Amino acid sequence: MMRHSTIDLGYRPRPQFEAFHNRSERFACIVAHRRAGKTVACIADLQDAALRSTKERPRFAYVAPYLRQAKATAWDYLRSSVSPLISVGARVNESELRVDYTNGGRVRLFGADNADALRGGYFDGVVCDEYADWDPRVWPEVIRPALSDRRGWAVFIGTPKGHNAFYHLWQQAKKDPEWFAIELRASQTGILDEDELFAARKDLTEDQYAQEYECSFEAAIVGSYYGKLINEADAAGHICGVPYDPIVPVWTAWDLGIRDATAIWFAQVVGREVHLIDYYEATGADLGHYVSEILSRNYVYGGHIVPHDAQARELGTGKSRIETLESLGLRNIIVAPDHRVEDGINAVRLLLPRCWFDGVKCNRAIEALKLYRADYNDKLQALKPAPVHDWTSHCADAMRYLSMSIDEHAIARPKVERTMRRHHVGAWMGA
Repeated sequence: MMRHSTIDLGYRPRPQFEAFHNRSERFACIVAHRRAGKTVACIADLQDAALRSTKERPRFAYVAPYLRQAKATAWDYLRSSVSPLISVGARVNESELRVDYTNGGRVRLFGADNADALRGGYFDGVVCDEYADWDPRVWPEVIRPALSDRRGWAVFIGTPKGHNAFYHLWQQAKKDPEWFAIELRASQTGILDEDELFAARKDLTEDQYAQEYECSFEAAIVGSYYGKLINEADAAGHICGVPYDPIVPVWTAWDLGIRDATAIWFAQVVGREVHLIDYYEATGADLGHYVSEILSRNYVYGGHIVPHDAQARELGTGKSRIETLESLGLRNIIVAPDHRVEDGINAVRLLLPRCWFDGVKCNRAIEALKLYRADYNDKLQALKPAPVHDWTSHCADAMRYLSMSIDEHAIARPKVERTMRRHHVGAWMGA
């Protein structure tokens, strides 16, 4: 029961979360089934920390993958739980989704999709909700540095979605003494009654039930287009160290972002194999930045595959992005065919068994392909016909353009193929 002076704030923790509230570790990871109450517990934890803090201007944050998601899952509870404090000076700011307390403390909701809103400030404590759906760069590049000068704490909560960043964090949390780690499976917590679990089993696939209710990281990601194929590539040793061969031309494939990310794959074709030797992605940069990045690698290029809409003229300049790229020194630009998304997805599926990935340079892209998935309608319990648009989309779109064009334009000569295969076997297949 949380109190402010003599005011009862109404929170009664479930027994499963008492250890979490009493933790002494700086970092925590909660892997929990749906409807376990993890969001309520974490909002209560944030509010308690904000009220108890003796620091100057303490700042706390709840960060969901998207701001609209944070508002839908956490705002109503935060706003209602602070109601008893309004009479003693607490203030609710609806437009900024924040609560200010009389001691100067603040709890605010954010979306990880807008990392800029999180930059430049500090945090004394952060809850990272549904971390499996985050762009994995936001934690190390934005939030972790914001905790440093105040030695702030962080809590990661969510349900599994395959072997992604949340999985790796969970593995770390289980063995690191600076971390509190707890797993809450529906079959063990007793929070949901047996009738509800029985009904869920009937409505969901085996993988869906294992992931959502039994906290399985091994279950297939619901709606994943490429997860199974990437896992097969990994098992076959196709994710490793893939060297650049200077006698084989490099082909780039772009997804050109305007307000969001631009993604670029770097590929070499050796016989029927496609070697993904590099990957680059950035947000908010102009085309000159990407051309400079490409040329700085000193690869010998065969051509550059860009989306069909790169031919459209922009209102500001009157030039197409292809013309701009050419003016910046890029040569042999190839326009990918205008295709339906589902046709492009099928082309990627056909290409992936032929691919070898550099596990270091392409690490972010590999994670993105694993997580790229069809949207899911929770009400209908069915997949939507379109993919989710999130941080994984840019990498996946660039791979579509590569898959639709690479065989037509990249011709590997038999002499080159033999040379590459000798290097391939001796240097990076371990044979």
